[in-house]
Amino acid sequence: MRKLTNFLGTLLFIATLISSFSSTAQDSLNTTNSEFELLVQHLEANGNFINSELAPAIVLASEIKDNLKNKKYLVLDIRSESWFEYGHIKNAENLKAENLLNYFQNDIKPEEFDKITIVCYSGQSAAYFAGLLRLYGYNNVYNLKWGMSSWDEEFATNIWIKNSKDEYVDQLETTANLMPEKGDTPILNTGKTTGEEILKERIKEAFTKPYKEYITKAVAYFENPDSYYVVNYVDEEKYNFGHIKGAVRYQPQNSLASTTNLYTLPTNKKVLVNCLTGQDAAYAVAYLNILGYDVANLAYGSNALMNSKLVEKGWNGFSNKEIKGYPIVE
Repeated sequence: MRKLTNFLGTLLFIATLISSFSSTAQDSLNTTNSEFELLVQHLEANGNFINSELAPAIVLASEIKDNLKNKKYLVLDIRSESWFEYGHIKNAENLKAENLLNYFQNDIKPEEFDKITIVCYSGQSAAYFAGLLRLYGYNNVYNLKWGMSSWDEEFATNIWIKNSKDEYVDQLETTANLMPEKGDTPILNTGKTTGEEILKERIKEAFTKPYKEYITKAVAYFENPDSYYVVNYVDEEKYNFGHIKGAVRYQPQNSLASTTNLYTLPTNKKVLVNCLTGQDAAYAVAYLNILGYDVANLAYGSNALMNSKLVEKGWNGFSNKEIKGYPIVE
């Protein structure tokens, strides 16, 4: 009887070990193959747009002007209907931003165009939605630099001219801030099991929300700076020249990869991305939003903080020379 009891006890112990091992292995599997990880793996294996030389995908007004008669160039204007009627680029089509994905899927054959350029007021929301479409696989989508503000002064007056400021220049620093250690990643719950399926669900959801949910004005940041983790999305020279206090530099076209610095982004704070114009940042915001981060773009970028300094240095500072005065259709 004693031998039988010992034998049964041994079996129970082995069973417990096997159960524990299986549970641990399953937990490890769940962690390794989380929706976040599957999505990152899929994006990085399929172009890795945001970490490549293709980002940002920005077109100058002069290129659009030179191709007004080119049927391979399509311009999609996502401004309000009233502003579109007030004045727009010849042959441009007016769409609501939330309808862009459906338009690409059902109304046109995107592959038939050399370039499809999204146009907005400032270039920032257009860059955001162009970023989403790029992630979906439409590799010929761009945004118009400076938006319609680059096309004619009437559009620039209340957009880039009004919002190019220097009022925060004395609150910037030149001290380099250390990047934090890698930490937790966002939790996604689409219910899908492949990176491609997760991506499609995340992008469909993103198109249901207006871009205004992903912008933060400079005044809002400076009133409550502790609520944000600031990503200075510029090269080292521009970062060292001046940045928001506490901002950490992330190198464009490289730093948002799983093999570099993506996992250093926090999940317990809003990630505020700051570039020079708000347009490069908008592409990064589109990417990070799809990955599940709580993220926003600093409106008008560093032009909202130190415009005259950027103009002086020739670093994408908005000035009247960016306004081309091209013809508009009413």
